[in-house]
Amino acid sequence: MADDRPAQSYANHRRYYPLFHFVTIPILVLNVIARIVFAWKHWPARMPLWDVVVAAILVALAFTLRIMILTVQNRVIRLEERLRLMNLLPEEMRGRVGELSTSQLIAMRFCSDDEVPELARCILAGEVKGNDEIKRRVKNWRADWLRA
Repeated sequence: MADDRPAQSYANHRRYYPLFHFVTIPILVLNVIARIVFAWKHWPARMPLWDVVVAAILVALAFTLRIMILTVQNRVIRLEERLRLMNLLPEEMRGRVGELSTSQLIAMRFCSDDEVPELARCILAGEVKGNDEIKRRVKNWRADWLRA
């Protein structure tokens, strides 16, 4: 079965989950606004204030769940990248894998196997610092379509 997806690159690597980003969050935010307006119009009634609290908690819950999911994903990526680096880096660099931060490892996951040693050397030497800079250095993009 052929993959109909376009090649992944720096320009299109960000992932949006439409049900979360474009449906759930906007509806929850609109609900908070509607509850605030209703509470304002019915001041000093107490029940509409409770509705505002519940609506705000639903937004907080949605973002908390998203953060938890991304945290688990980042831990898995960190483990995968450490294992990959142990297989791809020259012997003299393997001992320094622990010096790479989680965010650096996450940015490196898009790097092809052939580019890994040079990119890791640049990061460890301090030549490349930020995640965005790491991603921009990748020449042969390794797609990651399984992100949360």
